[in-house]
Amino acid sequence: MKYLILLFILFSIISNALAQDQDCWSSFRGNPQQTGTTIVDIPDTFKLQWTFKTDDAIKSSAVICDETVFIGSNDGHIYAINFDGTLKWKYNTETSIEAPPLYLNETIYAGSLEGILFALDAETGELKWKYTTDGQISGGAAWAYNPTRKSKTVFVGSYDFFLHAVDAQSGDLVWKYESDNYINGAIAIGNQSAIFGGCDGNLHFVDVNTGKIVIKIEIGTYIASSAAVSGDMVFVGDYDGGFYGINMAENKILWKHEKAGEILGSPAISEDKVIIGTRSKNVFCFDKMSGEVLWQFKTLGKVEASPVISKSKVVIASTDGRLYLLDLETGEKHWAYEIGSPIFSTPAVIDGLLVVGADDGSVYGFGWD
Repeated sequence: MKYLILLFILFSIISNALAQDQDCWSSFRGNPQQTGTTIVDIPDTFKLQWTFKTDDAIKSSAVICDETVFIGSNDGHIYAINFDGTLKWKYNTETSIEAPPLYLNETIYAGSLEGILFALDAETGELKWKYTTDGQISGGAAWAYNPTRKSKTVFVGSYDFFLHAVDAQSGDLVWKYESDNYINGAIAIGNQSAIFGGCDGNLHFVDVNTGKIVIKIEIGTYIASSAAVSGDMVFVGDYDGGFYGINMAENKILWKHEKAGEILGSPAISEDKVIIGTRSKNVFCFDKMSGEVLWQFKTLGKVEASPVISKSKVVIASTDGRLYLLDLETGEKHWAYEIGSPIFSTPAVIDGLLVVGADDGSVYGFGWD
């Protein structure tokens, strides 16, 4: 009986750790598995409440925690924005920030195109530490708890071919794992592995504690997309337009959809569906287990941002300058808002607020009652 109780406690701890807070979107896709889902029940329409202007284009995606929006800009700054659209603080990194930040323990972690990972105090913007790689950082950081070290580790991929594991508190290197080419996307965490696709054409599963390779699945072509994890399933797209459903427990590709269009964004996963946007101007909805295409939605521009699923709805942005709200079951459009500038940034959603950046250098805050 005591073992059952211990297992129940352990399960509760893990479940609570993975549960999303409706008032905090702490990472690029909302959680360590990068599922791109939210428990927030969003409405059929949004209302623009505020805009915040930076000095250059925004490729970075926002995170939202502690009633603050955090986002990078190509003007070289990381910004903290209040919920009324006013500046809280900004930090000058001296080079473009395209990677989305990570919020963890009142600290903001964000990588730059100069290859530096910055750790900033989330309340003040004060620098805690910085860690330097030998290549640009384009993807968002992730984290996991290391029971051996009894500390949290932050993971970031670099164009120096390495996945870097850095102590979240000190900024010291814990380990690094070498792939065979650039690492472009964000890192997903699942089954005690740091999971990422590389320009070497492989999907890598690296033990988060040791830095040793667990499995490596050959995709065969450049992977710019970040992977998403649901149970034993991993979903990822490649630059040639292939989209994959992979069983990591069995170390095999269960299904593949070809010629979807170049995929730069990341999938969003519901209970039985997977959504992805492509540069063919399409948003695809796949059956999670079979790979059957359930619906497609056509935008007027390439889709490089990643979708967000909220219960029965899908939010997606396009380079046509529009933010779309689609029905999860049918793909029908509920609503669209024309910003008028290409959007590469992925929306962040909490209760009462949706935030997205655009190529015009502005951050847009949408709300509802």
